[in-house]
Amino acid sequence: MTELTNLGVKAIRDGVAAGEFTAREVAEAFNAAVAAAAELNAFIVTTPDHALAAADAVDAKRAKGEQLGKMAGVPIGMKDLFATKGVQTTAASHILEGFLPQYESTVSQNLWDAGCGMLGKLNLDQFAMGSSNETSYFGNVSSPWKKEGTNAAMSPGGSSGGSSSAVAARIAPAATGTDTGGSIRQPAAFTGITGIKPTYGRCSRWGVVAFASSLDQAGPMARNVEDCAIMLGAMAGFDPKDATSLQMDVPDWETALSADLKGKRIGIPREYRMDGTDAEILESWEQGKAWLRDAGAEIVDVSLPHTKYALPAYYIIAPAEASSNLARYDGVRYGLRDLPEGANLQDMYAATRAAGFGDEVKRRVLIGTYVLSAGFYDAYYTQAQKIRALVAQDFERAWGACDLILAPTTPTASFPLGSLNEDPLTMYLNDVFAVPASLAGLPAMSVPAGLNKDGLPLGLQLIGKPFDEQGVLDAGLAIEQRSGFEAMPERWW
Repeated sequence: MTELTNLGVKAIRDGVAAGEFTAREVAEAFNAAVAAAAELNAFIVTTPDHALAAADAVDAKRAKGEQLGKMAGVPIGMKDLFATKGVQTTAASHILEGFLPQYESTVSQNLWDAGCGMLGKLNLDQFAMGSSNETSYFGNVSSPWKKEGTNAAMSPGGSSGGSSSAVAARIAPAATGTDTGGSIRQPAAFTGITGIKPTYGRCSRWGVVAFASSLDQAGPMARNVEDCAIMLGAMAGFDPKDATSLQMDVPDWETALSADLKGKRIGIPREYRMDGTDAEILESWEQGKAWLRDAGAEIVDVSLPHTKYALPAYYIIAPAEASSNLARYDGVRYGLRDLPEGANLQDMYAATRAAGFGDEVKRRVLIGTYVLSAGFYDAYYTQAQKIRALVAQDFERAWGACDLILAPTTPTASFPLGSLNEDPLTMYLNDVFAVPASLAGLPAMSVPAGLNKDGLPLGLQLIGKPFDEQGVLDAGLAIEQRSGFEAMPERWW
């Protein structure tokens, strides 16, 4: 049965529909793979019964000749940021340990309605704050990849590190992720998989634990572009419960996929050639240009002049929103309550948050509270929002010259766990290429581009116009077909 775990979303869905194997056989194979890969620490909670029950429902539907859903028979991993009814949802934080939602997030419900089952809740950086999956209260996630010549545990990226690790290790055919400033794209690049952040508002945020509400967006992480197109189609859609949800029809991205880029212009932003970027990343960028030319596209230079201000602006706006969103975790209504003897209400607040939040979360809450304070609001937060508007305007001007933008996903390949813990600024720089698209709310995806000399994956990023997920997916498919990336990590767990 282990060969079933080598199949992706489309292959499983079509195989179940054709009767080549049952959905239960698929669920059993992946449940066994998840159990065997516990050393990766990709899952906080496993839910084998959920996967089996969903599989049995699909098999029963097929036996009756009823129409199957878009992802019928596909078991997936659910990032532990999505509320799942009756299943612990923690955001990888001690402050929410033991929290059992009495409701289902819109995105997860959409996936269950499409015929998916849940293998478990995936580990992540606490409250989605991190770029290496080392801030989780439940321990680090290890990438299934190893750097040649060393046995050091490597970062799977963050915050969706559990998702990227599980998909790359073939213990889940796909997983949900969330992207605030690169948290789908960066881990996808680190682990040699594909991940897309859709246009802001394309997927509902209802029932997703909030980090930075004006930036957070859910998206799929899977083995290839077509699988991402299928899963995004199942996840997306208007939700009246989310005020930022787009009231637009969901296109059939899968059916419309095409790697023919004739007539398309691909912009190369000159400001993305930054100091400190690995030479092999820049080489892969050049190779990406050649692949897109081969697909029929014209390569043009564009300028995004405010790029250098995007990361500092992001690290003001995102913490500011986080400090507001995380104020609800106070020990009063749900989650952890630390009540020292003789404590008053303020003492309880302080003790609960001190015990419940990790160091990175505390750092960002403090930064956010500082920049929102009366004496500094205009000096920092207002200025950062002005920069955000300028970054968005840069993209709008660029669309006059091009249809899509090609850039590196990350400035480096994966790094050993623990190697950047004492240098938060260098850690933040992991998102330097990803943050501009997030600030502008644009669709963007990472696709594998090859391996570096150390045998670690590299990713290329495609950024599209608002609502043009199709263009991003098409260009991603063109790169995927030409890169021929089929490398897999050697099993060591």
